[in-house]
Amino acid sequence: MSIKTNARVAGFTFLLYIVAGISSMALASHKNVTTVIGLITSLCALVLAVTLYALTRVVDADLALLALTCRVIEAIPGHEAEFFFAVGSTIFAWLFLRGRLIPAAIAWLGVFASALLVIVLPIQRAGLLGGKGSWSSSVTWLQWMPALVFEIALAVWLLTKGVTSSAPSRA
Repeated sequence: MSIKTNARVAGFTFLLYIVAGISSMALASHKNVTTVIGLITSLCALVLAVTLYALTRVVDADLALLALTCRVIEAIPGHEAEFFFAVGSTIFAWLFLRGRLIPAAIAWLGVFASALLVIVLPIQRAGLLGGKGSWSSSVTWLQWMPALVFEIALAVWLLTKGVTSSAPSRA
C-alpha cells in the first residue's frame, strides 16, 4: 500500500478501535456481544501494527518493528494488552516525532500520554492508584484520557493530511 493509503487506513482504524473499545465497556454485561467486539478490537490492533509500522519504518526500522510486535501482542486477549499497547504507542509516537511525520504537538502528546501509561499501568496492576484497572475508578479515566485525545487527534490528522514523506537521515 502507499503511504497515503496506510495513513488513511490507520486513521480510520484508530476511530473504529476507539468506538469498539468504548462499546465493549458499555456492553460488558452482554458476553456474546463483547466477544464479537473483542475480535474487532484485536483485528484493529493488528491493522494498526502493520500500518503504523509502514508509516514509521523510514525513521527507524528496528524501533518500528519493536512497536509493531508490541501492538501484535496487544491483539492477543489476556496478555497484558494495555501495557503492550502503551509501549507500542510510545515507540510509534516517538518515531512520528523524530521523523517529523506529523505535527510535533500531536506527536509529543502521544509520547507523553503513552509513556504515562507505561509507568502507571504496572503500578495500578500492583493494586495501587485506584485498584487493578477498574473502569469505575476516576484514576483509570484520568490516566487514559490523554491517550484517547492523542489517538483521536492522530486519527483525524492521518485521515485528512497523512504523513510527510521525508524522513531525517539516521545517525
